[in-house]
Amino acid sequence: MINTRKTVLITGATSGIGRACAEIFAQNGFDLILTGRRNDRLKKIAAELSTAFNIEILPLCFDVRHWKETEKYLGTLSGKWKKIDILINNAGLASGFSPIQDGEIDDWNKMIDTNLKGLLHVSKCIIPLMIAGRQGHIINIGSIAGKEAYQNGNVYCASKAAVDSLTRSMRIDLLNHNIKVTQIAPGAAETEFSLIRFKGDKQAAKKVYDGFQPLKGRDIARIIFFVATLPPHVNINDMVITPTAQANTVHFNRK
Repeated sequence: MINTRKTVLITGATSGIGRACAEIFAQNGFDLILTGRRNDRLKKIAAELSTAFNIEILPLCFDVRHWKETEKYLGTLSGKWKKIDILINNAGLASGFSPIQDGEIDDWNKMIDTNLKGLLHVSKCIIPLMIAGRQGHIINIGSIAGKEAYQNGNVYCASKAAVDSLTRSMRIDLLNHNIKVTQIAPGAAETEFSLIRFKGDKQAAKKVYDGFQPLKGRDIARIIFFVATLPPHVNINDMVITPTAQANTVHFNRK
């Protein structure tokens, strides 16, 4: 265990990469602020991890898409919770898988509001706290889809390309404030991602990963933990992680 009482804020912590991050940081003695939209899951995870690892956890149930909610919960942090050492902007999703001409406006708004605006809402609340403390590390969860578009990915790819660009801009803007900024861009990872994209269609979601071993949430979490615990003078600006069987967004070795 790393001897620390640092605090990590993780958005979208109720499943997948977010939950796996909560587990690995808890195991290593970090206190946690966990956010998510599913209150039962959030409370259960917080109770399990705080008991198992003797850490403090602040669970906050709200939707990062909505600025007023985000400001209500993250703009009013007090005491020890105002000192956030690491922010993991993990909340994100894909909704729908149609060619651009058949896309649904609700799906587009959901992706843009979560993947881009949600990240901005949270960062807007937390960056001033990091600037005041003259330290911090922001880790944005992007996607290989933000590096290279693929058929029917359109708005999801665009939202993650925006995260890619925004992360690089944040790195420049926050350079003089001693704040690290990193993008982690996973490839095919078997979480709830495809199930949400296909709106609960388990068969369609399963087919995405047929014939190869995808990444798991814990694979990405281990890399995030590595990046977040490097020496103060070292920053990983950008990292793309894929399964061994994936070369880019379209080429897979399926057997």
